[in-house]
Amino acid sequence: MANGENAGSKLVSQRSKYRWSDRDYKRRVLQLKKKSDPLEGAPSAKGIVIEKVGIEAKQPNSAIRKCVKLQLIKNGRQITAFAPGDGAINYIDEHDEVVVEGIRGRMGRSKGDIPGVRYKVVKVNGISLHELVKGRKEKTVR
Repeated sequence: MANGENAGSKLVSQRSKYRWSDRDYKRRVLQLKKKSDPLEGAPSAKGIVIEKVGIEAKQPNSAIRKCVKLQLIKNGRQITAFAPGDGAINYIDEHDEVVVEGIRGRMGRSKGDIPGVRYKVVKVNGISLHELVKGRKEKTVR
């Protein structure tokens, strides 16, 4: 190992070489998240609801999680998003414009017992889904 008085340039070059073994460094520098992510690195995106779907929870839980399939406006990709809240799915209809954001699972992956769902619905037709579920706001007719 070179660590003498004049070994600075070798230490620098070795460090830059071995940094590529670090997964987080590699993903950041090559921008792999942005390339594979349907939202293209953005915190949220708009989409049009295609259909409502029920997704079975993973073991040991037994439930049907209410989700929506939607097509993103920015790039046309289809994703599945979870509708959080008791009875929230009733406020979402087909062809509604919804805003989705990451569900904040581990490393951008799915959260909890919902398999393969990485996003959650935040707004429906410009109105907060949380406000609709709480009954503070009414859904506008478009």
